[in-house]
Amino acid sequence: MENKLLLNGTRVATDIKEQLKGRVEELTSRGVTPCLATVLVGDDPSSATYVKMKGNACEKLGILSKRIHLPAEITTEDLLKTIHELNEDEAVHGILLQHPVPSHIDERAAFEAIDIEKDVDGVTSWGFGQTSFGFGSYPSCTPAAIMAILNYYDVPIEGKHAVIVGRSPILGKPVSMLLLNRNATVTTCHSRTQNLPEIVKQADIVVAAVGKPKFIKGDWIKPGAVVMDAGYNPGNIGDADYEECEKNAGAITPVPGGVGPVTISMLLKHTVDAAEKKLNQQ
Repeated sequence: MENKLLLNGTRVATDIKEQLKGRVEELTSRGVTPCLATVLVGDDPSSATYVKMKGNACEKLGILSKRIHLPAEITTEDLLKTIHELNEDEAVHGILLQHPVPSHIDERAAFEAIDIEKDVDGVTSWGFGQTSFGFGSYPSCTPAAIMAILNYYDVPIEGKHAVIVGRSPILGKPVSMLLLNRNATVTTCHSRTQNLPEIVKQADIVVAAVGKPKFIKGDWIKPGAVVMDAGYNPGNIGDADYEECEKNAGAITPVPGGVGPVTISMLLKHTVDAAEKKLNQQ
């Protein structure tokens, strides 16, 4: 990795989807169509766009996309009822509840209602626990995407110092665990971390997952460090200042075209994994 490396997520995603094609055909030939149910609550335009993108990606591969659109004023109780019905539906292999849900809904209760065997987006605490212990089937999709990109480009992880900026339950925390399980030394930072620039400067691998545009500055990056930008802000801007960070980085993901496309392909992969697992159990 002597030369600067652009970590092209679009290429990684294409590769993953190519590998899935044959597996979907094999399942279909055995009478099983992998099915992802997406649950959208309310009319948030960006959530609707995400759900549509996921559905289209499914259909291109021959994965069935079951789209459930619920009114914004639905109660937590009724949302849980919908999720339980999907848990019981033999034809559904994966369930995705689009985040965020309207504020009056208990989002954590809704996530926890998803059957562990169908938690292809890695949102349950049970799934997180399994991921942390190193035997989870379906880690959260963005952390899984970050690992897939590192693996694709043979970025060394063992013994390296990884600094994660952000501690959300479906991004910062699980990616910390996945890197720890690969023998990285991990520092997880957040909004209360003191001397953040100094900590980031020590990192061999930086994961930007803070949800603030251009938050990670170029002079925070140690020369040769790997920058994984998991942020996606209005205007196609990541959480790292790409132009400045790229000057020091040895490898970096662009936004768009970095972690995002791989996140969707990991969701598809987990759905196919779940369909295969269910077929093998029968």
